[in-house]
Amino acid sequence: MADQKMTFIEHLEELRRRIIVMFLSLVVAVGVGFVFSWDILAFLKEPANRAGIPLNLYYQTVLEPFMVRFKIAMYVALVIALPVIIYEIIAYIAPALRKKEKRFMFAALFFIIFFFLVGVAFCYVYILPVGIKWLTDQSGGVISPVLMAGQYVSFVALLMVGIGISFETPLVVWLVVRLGIVTPQRLHKNWRFAVIIILAFAALITPDWNPVTMLLVAAPMFVLYEGSILFAMLGKRGAKMRAEAVEAEVEE
Repeated sequence: MADQKMTFIEHLEELRRRIIVMFLSLVVAVGVGFVFSWDILAFLKEPANRAGIPLNLYYQTVLEPFMVRFKIAMYVALVIALPVIIYEIIAYIAPALRKKEKRFMFAALFFIIFFFLVGVAFCYVYILPVGIKWLTDQSGGVISPVLMAGQYVSFVALLMVGIGISFETPLVVWLVVRLGIVTPQRLHKNWRFAVIIILAFAALITPDWNPVTMLLVAAPMFVLYEGSILFAMLGKRGAKMRAEAVEAEVEE
């Protein structure tokens, strides 16, 4: 392969170029997020509005409005620039891979982004309205909220990112099965351990630690876990049938 003839200095130059691309993509994404930060904040407030909770967000220091905008910009940059960063990493190591492995890596990139965005959308549409309403209802009308903008942004963004990551469960299950680390049958048999791990992860990524939000996070993860096992079993059965068909043709 042509890449095997590259010198050490050329490899370093290639690495430097890709790091620059990743850095520039992050800078551009932060800039976009900062410019549209108040529009994005209105978007983040929408789940509360749909739950019938009109939000008035406040700040305490003169620096806080800038920090809120910068915080929003950083979270937006994570979503926008992440595909570019992952692509540059894969593209750098791709020359050392076989053709089949390259296809696998780039297909994995697509599914990583797809499942992450599905998780973010699920959180925004379903989990946030229910979670915010349950939390604010705990006041019982006895106390009134004074919600800080920075804390609200952190709560919403961290929950969306965390659930986006949790929706990578099908990809993780498929990978460990494909690599032969564990069988689908064993994963299904040990579902109790999976429940414990899922609940622990849900508690870790839930900023408020309330049981309703945790269950809303854990339930789809377990459904994805079991669904992934089913697809992995079907995939292995299909691969076995194809291998047997090839062997039968060879014998004939």
